[in-house]
Amino acid sequence: MTGGHGRGRPKGAFATTVEDVRSGRPKGASPTTVEDVRSGRPKGASPTTVEDVRSGRPKGASPTTVEDVRSGRPKGASPTTVEDARSGRPKGASPTTVEDALQGVLALTRAVLIICLTAVSASAGERYALIVTGASGGPQYAKQYDSWRSSFVNTLRDSWNYPDDHVYVLAEKESDGVALSTRENVRRVLGELRAKATKDDVVLVLLIGHGTGLDSDEAKFNLVGPDLSAAEWADLLRPIAGRLVFVDTASGSFPFLERLSARGRIVITADENAQQQFETVFPGFFVKAFNDESADLDKRGRVSVWEAFVYASDGVQRWFEEKNQLATERAVLDDNGDGIGREADGPGTDGLLAQVTYVQPDRPIIETGDTELTGLMRRRVELENELEALRARKPTMDPDEYETALEKILLEIAQIDRRVRSKS
Repeated sequence: MTGGHGRGRPKGAFATTVEDVRSGRPKGASPTTVEDVRSGRPKGASPTTVEDVRSGRPKGASPTTVEDVRSGRPKGASPTTVEDARSGRPKGASPTTVEDALQGVLALTRAVLIICLTAVSASAGERYALIVTGASGGPQYAKQYDSWRSSFVNTLRDSWNYPDDHVYVLAEKESDGVALSTRENVRRVLGELRAKATKDDVVLVLLIGHGTGLDSDEAKFNLVGPDLSAAEWADLLRPIAGRLVFVDTASGSFPFLERLSARGRIVITADENAQQQFETVFPGFFVKAFNDESADLDKRGRVSVWEAFVYASDGVQRWFEEKNQLATERAVLDDNGDGIGREADGPGTDGLLAQVTYVQPDRPIIETGDTELTGLMRRRVELENELEALRARKPTMDPDEYETALEKILLEIAQIDRRVRSKS
């Protein structure tokens, strides 16, 4: 996890021991209680609530909006950067929250174990991807589409080690490992994914190219030869088990969001309405997000679907501003099944599922040669996933319910860490 080693200690401090790194206390300091270590509060300080400790707000302060609650910023404050907005920390400040300190603990322990032990494949769900670049309509478009597709496929195969039979690539021209992007091949691939994918898997479908149509049933993505309508895509995708991430980056893509939206599914389109029919730049920024550390807003070591969406949306906005042009595309994301969607900086309840969904595979489980130790590590990964899911649900939960659930997860992680250290 990127930058995890220093999160738990004050900026510039050098911890003499691993325990000092994990606790975040100054060298030689001896906290009175374990709770003081976890909370990060001065000896004897008694915060009003656990939530006050985590949010960083003064005792008794009540944030006005849900966004203020999430970000931790004062009422009316305007964060300088997108990252500051989400983290809630002041401009340039190093994060010091309990959850940031926890991430330092997780990263440090994981780093030590990875160095000492041999990794085996993860027990979590598999990842599958179908990448399609359709009929280009001209050499200038073909070159750009090929570049975006190749870049993303290289990330899947080379950086993330997707097995060859987990990546399907369709394009305007056949080549090694690339089939024609025809209607028949789309049907064939989706048929294979129906047979392979289970409920625990993540299935990504990424479309890059041109789209046509204003109606949610008749809108199409342009393939080589006869096209498939949004309604036909919906029928083909419906039987696939697992969590579907469908990203249509083409012009005129919004009708696909209306047609494909469903609970437990993430749908992203480059356009916010059917009238936006211009060529899009969204796909270039979306693909780039997975190789740019700045897209990892929560600094957990990998980019979620939500973070890639935010990164790409911001990139599109800046692209038009730099050209002094009015934006002709505004991407939207739907993951609550209502078929409406929201922009990255707009209101709405979408985004909770996307925040805890990753195209990058889960970290590998460690094979230790010790059955009990391996079991502890597997449980630890499960708890980290539960922690991310809990954070995403926080805005919809009762505060007391959230605090109780968070304390339970943190306590079990701490107990596992102690047992792992005793065996290492």
